[in-house]
Amino acid sequence: MAAGEPQAKKLKLEEKEVSQNALFGMGNPLLDICAVVDKDFLDKYGLKPNDQILAEEKHKELFEEIVRKFKVEYHAGGSTQNSVKIAQWMIQQPHKVSTFLGCIGTDKFGGILKKKAEEAHVDAHYYEQSEEPTGTCAACITGDNRSLVANLAAANCYKKEKHLDLEENWKLVEKAKVFYIAGFFLTVSPESILKVAKHASEHNKVFSLNLSAPFISQFFKEPMMKVMPYVDILFGNETEAAAFAREQGFETEDIEEIAKKTQSLPKVNKKRQRIVVFTQGKDGTVVTSGNEVTISPVLDIDQSEIVDTNGAGDAFVGGFLSQLVYDRPLEECIRAGHYSANVIIRRAGCTFPEKPDFH
Repeated sequence: MAAGEPQAKKLKLEEKEVSQNALFGMGNPLLDICAVVDKDFLDKYGLKPNDQILAEEKHKELFEEIVRKFKVEYHAGGSTQNSVKIAQWMIQQPHKVSTFLGCIGTDKFGGILKKKAEEAHVDAHYYEQSEEPTGTCAACITGDNRSLVANLAAANCYKKEKHLDLEENWKLVEKAKVFYIAGFFLTVSPESILKVAKHASEHNKVFSLNLSAPFISQFFKEPMMKVMPYVDILFGNETEAAAFAREQGFETEDIEEIAKKTQSLPKVNKKRQRIVVFTQGKDGTVVTSGNEVTISPVLDIDQSEIVDTNGAGDAFVGGFLSQLVYDRPLEECIRAGHYSANVIIRRAGCTFPEKPDFH
């Protein structure tokens, strides 16, 4: 027996390999423009100190003015892109495990976005068009607050037949084993999401979706419910879960109950039972696994260390996906999600140190 022991230990230490393009994300690429601004700037554009809005006509000048007047930092942003970027950061090697598709403009901001994706070692394949400028999100920081103004612009112009259907891009879909798309993309190209979701289901790959925002469950309910039968893992936070439950007529506000009911919605690929993951900020994360609902506590953090909770949801998903591509157990995926969210909320914007110390 003794002779066999070192062998067993050796197997345990050998890490599973993960290949390039194993994780596929698709969504709205936005260039985050972050700056500390003053109250006058917020007042001028009618912004609340802690809010997220889509840009209207009256915000047109804001994007130029913030760059002109304040010291700005640029980050590759947009919900899905943030998550695949964080997954790549958690994985480290090889580079380009994360693939990302979305639409940008042929302009200066598009150029910066390409450079930023490259620096994050994400394999980004953008559909570039010249009708609309690259999407941007101004993060106007005052004290502890951030007011976000997103101008989707080019992100809205993604075309399935002009990009996803191209042979070289579809090959990336075929290479992937885990897919992640934020619900925000339902407002842009539901047909692209469905095509990818059906591929995942037919090939027994993992397809995951995020509820993303209450307005998606409300106003984009029809495209969302067309995709839902293909969803293997559904992410959301407590507010999004409550909005989803109302729209579905679940008649309960209990988050564990909502998770159970969501899990049992119709599903195409019967080989995988749907997993539902609802984060609740500083409260434990609600997870359905098998026929049970568990609550995983988040990592403790001193309130004074929290700089910006904005990217926490995207970061959680990124950490989760980083372990999922290795086929690690659900508990490990959750633990990595809590770890990466804990790192991100200590920093401004969706940024991270050079290397993770997750073990």
